[in-house]
This record gives sequence, C-alpha cells and structure tokens, in this order.
Amino acid sequence: MTAIRVAHSVRPVMGAAAMSFGIVSIGLHLVGFELFSLAWLVLGVVTWLALAAVVLGRFALDRPRLLHESRTPAALTGVAATTVLGTRLALLGWTAVALVALGGAVAVWLLLMPSVIRGWTAPTVGAGFLLCVATQGVAVLGATVAASAAWSWLIVPSMGFFVIGIGCYAAVLMRFSPNQLVVGAGDHWVSAGALAISALAAGRIVLAVAADGWTGWAEYLPHVAAMIEVVELAAYVLLVCCEVWKPRLQFDLRRWSTVFPMGMTAVSAMTVGTATGLEVLHSIGRILVWPAVLVGTIMLVASARRLVAAVRRA
Repeated sequence: MTAIRVAHSVRPVMGAAAMSFGIVSIGLHLVGFELFSLAWLVLGVVTWLALAAVVLGRFALDRPRLLHESRTPAALTGVAATTVLGTRLALLGWTAVALVALGGAVAVWLLLMPSVIRGWTAPTVGAGFLLCVATQGVAVLGATVAASAAWSWLIVPSMGFFVIGIGCYAAVLMRFSPNQLVVGAGDHWVSAGALAISALAAGRIVLAVAADGWTGWAEYLPHVAAMIEVVELAAYVLLVCCEVWKPRLQFDLRRWSTVFPMGMTAVSAMTVGTATGLEVLHSIGRILVWPAVLVGTIMLVASARRLVAAVRRA
C-alpha cells in the first residue's frame, strides 16, 4: 500500500529529474569524469524505469488521470528523458539500446504532441518549451546514432526534427509570459534549455555530417549552431541575474527543470565548440558543467529527503 500511495503522488514533472541525471552524465563524460558520469547515468536509468512503471500502473488502474496528464507539456519529459539517456548510451557504444530508445521516443512523440497542442493554454510558463526540448531531443539522439553507427540516413530525419523544434520554440516564445523569469518556480529555465538542446542538435548533426562526408547545405549548419549557442549563453546569464535579483530558494520539484538547462548549456557549448572549432565555447562548457553538478546534487539530496518523508507518512 505504501508503494501505491507514493506512486500516486508522482507527477509528470518528475521526468525532468531523469532528464537532468542524463545530461549531467553526458557533461561529466565530456570532461573526463567517467566514473561519476556512470553514477549519474544509473540514477537516470533508475528514475526513468520508476516513472515508466508509474505510467504503466496508471494505464491499468487510472486511465482518466493518465489522459489528463498527457495533455500537459510536462508529459513530454518522458520523451526528452528517453532521448537524453539514449544519447548517453550511444556514447557508451550501446547502439542497439540507443536505437530502441530512438524508436520509442519517436512513437511517444507522435502520440503526445497532438494531445499537448490541443490542450494548449496561453500565456504559457517555461514548461511549454518542452515541445521544443522533446523534438530536439529526437534530433540529438538520431544524429548521435547516425555518427556512431554510420547510419547516415538518420541525418535527414534528424535535420527535420531540428527544423520542427525551432518552429516549436518560436511558437512557444510568442506565448511565453516574461514575468516568469522573476516569478517562475524553476521551469522558467527551460526557455534557455530549449535553445541549448537546439544548439546541441545542430552541433550533433554537424558532427554526423562530417563523419559521413556530406557537403552542400551542411556547410551553413556550423554557423547556425554557433549563433544559437551564443544566444543561449546570453539567456543563461540573464536567468542567473534574475535568480540573484529575485531569489527563490524554497524546494520545488520544478527545480529539476533548472538543473537540466544548466547541464544542457554545458554540453551544448562543448559540442558546438567541437563541431565549429570555436575553442572558447568548449572552454565555457567545461566550466559550466560544475554549476550543473552542484545544483543537481542539491536537488538530489532534497528530493531524496522528500521521498523518505513521503514514504514515512504513507
């Protein structure tokens, strides 16, 4: 009964924790801290499996609630988490598992996007940018698999998802309430995280194209990736300034949606730096890994304490 009560309290926003574990794992991998990277990956996989079990349980026992939750942007954290963890597994050389993750992510994306769009409300909060994040996550994973497994045909659909993701970002931005930057509970950071994963998608496609030897339209993509990354870094600085101006130190699960953009900023900067040859971006990314690790660790400890307290109450 205790497990059932705890599972009942799980909300879709908790998928941001799995996303955060995955992206911090990638960041630590890129700076050479492999053991710590694997520890964060394990946390991400365990969280993903727990959330998947909750979804299956609701499908069997509480479909009205599952249907209601599927209409919210937070539902797309499942897609994003799958693509981020799949990308990390692809970097480990687990191509078959990454391909399964890619197929599953695309299937769920196709299922959820129409539902989320139909349930759209305006003005929107930061969680709305998950439409972009989930879409670009598919592009990132597709391009990563294309480069690591020489499945070059995946470059084209990855580019398609990248373009759709940019469109999603523009659509959400027009409906985003700017006051969220000073009153948001954590998910307002996704406004920057969506830009970061867009830059990462462009960078990964550039690397995949280089590995396959493509020419033509691909020559413009490094410039696009660098431009998006510069805008994203400016957004990161703005969000930090807003946090200093209006501190929000109370615990909120939506703060996992702060950890993810911080980690994604670091990873995208390093990847775009590598893809474009701009060493300054790579250096900035290496530095920004550590704030993401710090905030992620704080959230991990705080969330674990809340979970223990919830189990005791149940």
